[in-house]
Amino acid sequence: MLEVIGVDSVSDLFRSIPADSRAKGPLDLPPPLSEHELLGLLQSLADANRSAATGELLSFLGAGATAHGIPQALDDIIRRTEFLTAYTPYQAEISQGTLQAVFEFQTLVCELFGLEVANASMYDGATATAEALLMTRRIKRRDRFVVSEGLHPEYMETCETILSGLSEAELVRIPLGADGRTDASAMKAALAEAPSACLVVQSPNIFGVVEDLAPLANLAHEADALAIAVVTEMVSLSLLEPPGACDFDIAVGEGVGYAVPVSLGGPGVGLFATRDKFKRQMPGRLIGETLDANGVRGYVMTLATREQHIRREKATSNICTNQGLIALCFTIASSLLGRSGFTQLGHLNFAKAQYAREAIAALDGFELRYVAPAFNEFAVRVSGGDATALVNDLAADGILPGVAMGRFDPAWKDTLLVTVTELHRREDIDRLVTALAKKGASS
Repeated sequence: MLEVIGVDSVSDLFRSIPADSRAKGPLDLPPPLSEHELLGLLQSLADANRSAATGELLSFLGAGATAHGIPQALDDIIRRTEFLTAYTPYQAEISQGTLQAVFEFQTLVCELFGLEVANASMYDGATATAEALLMTRRIKRRDRFVVSEGLHPEYMETCETILSGLSEAELVRIPLGADGRTDASAMKAALAEAPSACLVVQSPNIFGVVEDLAPLANLAHEADALAIAVVTEMVSLSLLEPPGACDFDIAVGEGVGYAVPVSLGGPGVGLFATRDKFKRQMPGRLIGETLDANGVRGYVMTLATREQHIRREKATSNICTNQGLIALCFTIASSLLGRSGFTQLGHLNFAKAQYAREAIAALDGFELRYVAPAFNEFAVRVSGGDATALVNDLAADGILPGVAMGRFDPAWKDTLLVTVTELHRREDIDRLVTALAKKGASS
């Protein structure tokens, strides 16, 4: 085999790794274990973790990865045999279960976003956002993108990384106003400064503030740019106007936490929808419904302009993996909830978050960072100016009070982002408020 591929030894295969970084000699590993011994070791390591799911930790974490209640029926349904088909449904005749599920997923995403066409999911919300920027670049033939600083910092970083391969690309950041919403006047000025491909705004934004979307879409269109809406908390669409109704051209989002449990780094479900007139510039795949020669309804892959298909370098996307299983979970979770259940879920999130917001704002040592309307997240300033220290102190007592925003930007060091959902009981919120009150009084 080495002779065929033209190398002298196996070590030649690793020439790209610097010599001082290669392993020298055998690895210092413990002796092998039997299967049951290994399982016992892994269980002992897992038992060292403290879990929010088991009640050991009371968690108010969110910031784009918010845990919600997932119906128990979901696990049984995703194991049905009609879904156990090929990962990529190239052969429609043996993949009807998967294809229909994806078609239903697309339909749900269109309804949630208020737009006409949705694709068969993306890798996650951050890469979906970056793909949306690239899509507007193809449509407008421009390399300038105007982005609100209310966009999740990790989404912003993903966009910057993908755009870094384009020498002419320019990402212009627009600050938030005093109320926590995107500064509309600064946005208008940036759009007027030079021709731009798009405007990008997240709502609720990284601080949980609900943006006034329609005026921002108008600003984009007046400047001959497209408008992209980002939604990291899909449950917010149970109560808020969808981006399509606010005249946005593209909407992207993330379904993790709503469809599958939050985990360390994935998997996610990237949601992507747009206007019908832009569908051929939309990344990813599109599943359609049709009739076969006998007039029987069937489902097929209608558009698939990815790089591993015939499009090659002209592909609309070079992110070659979606999360098919997670998209299925999203579809099932949404179907089990139904319209009325989804609306009720939104009311629960909003009401409980408002109760917590008012209670914490009334405490000595804490104040709301922004007073604009919020859905289920809100930002508070911490006395002493160090939210990380507060998080560490309360974590020792079994409470994760929120995300210390200094992890994203040192200028936000004094800010704690608190997330409250339907999973929190009144006594859970009261326990958080009591713990914060003690810390505020002692600071």
